Amino acid sequence: MEVALDAGADDIQEGDQEFEVTIDPQKFDAVKKALEKEGIKYQAAELTMYPQNTVTLDGKHAEQILRLMELLEDNDDVQHVYANFDIPESVMQQLSK
Repeated sequence: MEVALDAGADDIQEGDQEFEVTIDPQKFDAVKKALEKEGIKYQAAELTMYPQNTVTLDGKHAEQILRLMELLEDNDDVQHVYANFDIPESVMQQLSK
């Protein structure tokens, strides 16, 4: 994945079976072409938005925002949903009961 960094990628996160490459949107095509040139196949290549700051939600607010997110994602007119919330694992466990 050194080729991605050499082409302008900002960061590479390694998962179990994949890599997530963070790129400045202006360098997206250059990094994508560099990966293709080296024969590196990718599952998806897309521009998305990540929050610079997150807001931690408690139980009540977490439940409300998750319901809103579900409604938005189910709406056929909505293409993408972005958010900046963080729900602690303990709150998620409470909500799943």
